[in-house]
Amino acid sequence: MASETNSIPNFELVQAAEADFPSEYGHFRILGFEGRTLVNGSVEVEEAVVLRMGDIPGPSQESDPPLLRIHSQCLTGDVFHSLRCDCRAQLEIALQEVSAAGRGIILYEHQEGRGIGLMNKLRAYELQDQGADTVEANEQLGFESDLRSYLLPGAVLRHMGITAVRLMSNNPEKVQALENAGIRVAERVPCIAAPMESRRAYLETKREKMGHFLA
Repeated sequence: MASETNSIPNFELVQAAEADFPSEYGHFRILGFEGRTLVNGSVEVEEAVVLRMGDIPGPSQESDPPLLRIHSQCLTGDVFHSLRCDCRAQLEIALQEVSAAGRGIILYEHQEGRGIGLMNKLRAYELQDQGADTVEANEQLGFESDLRSYLLPGAVLRHMGITAVRLMSNNPEKVQALENAGIRVAERVPCIAAPMESRRAYLETKREKMGHFLA
């Protein structure tokens, strides 16, 4: 187990495990990380999983940065194949692209429902069924539209010796968050799922209210 104390006060990154991970998309190494933050005398733990393929960081990462997908957990999409969102489709696109390149990283964060948690996400679904969009539903529950923090991904990438990436994302806030964490985003690589009527309103809200690039 490796531990890293960052310059961020009250935050510690711990690499909890690493193992071999063959998959349908190729051969990865799987790594588990914990971000431990001291808040009011108690330790709060955030977890993340990394799938790493190929030579990373590699000797030429500045001129040839690896592909990176930061993917927030979506039980309904990733596991149950929900068609309300494009989460599973984006994860599959990222796995396919990393596999095709033979090199890259999938960083999977436990930040269900843009950080509001699974039960609140289901409550938001209920509000959406009554006419709210995804942003309005979160706000009606007392949350901001997106509560996710990218402190942990930045710390994980620095721990792995990665200084530059090609980020697979449609979210401009992820680009800015990584840059703020000291990771250079050499390129934003679109990760756009096929159009589908069941998620049309969801994607339109992402574009119109959250500034996502979807074309």
